[in-house]
Amino acid sequence: AALPFADLPDLDTIVVAGEACSEELVSRWAPGRHFWNAYGPTETSICATMGECFAGGGKPSIGAPIDNMQVFVLDARRALLPVGVPGELCIGGVGLARGYLDRPELTAEKFIESPFERGARLYRSGDRARFRPDGTLEFLGRIDAQIKLRGFRIELGEIEAVLKQLPGVDDAVVVLREDPGAERLLCAYVVESVGRSSAELRALLREKLPEHMVPSAVVRLAALPLSPSGKVDRKALPAPDELGADQETDVTPRGPIE
Repeated sequence: AALPFADLPDLDTIVVAGEACSEELVSRWAPGRHFWNAYGPTETSICATMGECFAGGGKPSIGAPIDNMQVFVLDARRALLPVGVPGELCIGGVGLARGYLDRPELTAEKFIESPFERGARLYRSGDRARFRPDGTLEFLGRIDAQIKLRGFRIELGEIEAVLKQLPGVDDAVVVLREDPGAERLLCAYVVESVGRSSAELRALLREKLPEHMVPSAVVRLAALPLSPSGKVDRKALPAPDELGADQETDVTPRGPIE
């Protein structure tokens, strides 16, 4: 997503992974070549599923399991869910790690006995997904991205999806800020090229979302901070200067490397 677009006539195949793949990314890079969307946590060493995506094909799927891997969508009782019903994505196969070094409790929590094969294990990814009728998987975000604020259960991914659909918005992330001594509030971080104010962005969100899902603060950034692996570094997102108020903030580099 950060690469400047170029013709690159000799580029035949692209495989993307790490962050959720957008329709815009597929539309930009897929025409005239093979575009594959890959998924897999580090604990599955590392890729678990892949799927080819096409421009105009709608929301990209994360495909189907690669050879020697299995994927299941389970409910809280570890029962299989039918097609179209969201649940936790659990992964099995030869790629599974042995566990977490010197952390037996976390290993026991995340690496569970498979209910489908004696002696086999599954890794609980913590990701929400559902099977589509064609057998591919649709990634729906993190299970722990569902929060409860002022009595309402809120899926942060739903707010992010609406933001990313707004014309001129290149990227967005929404977090629940729980800064010491301050009220818990939703805060959106937006990279956009139109130059709208934060108040204008919130007004547009009100047309598509109920009031309890409209972020209390919107911070406009030149780019989202990334970790060394290329994922959004949520811990590096700046706090609004005045919580609860719209902000327009440019984040300067914190050092020579950044």
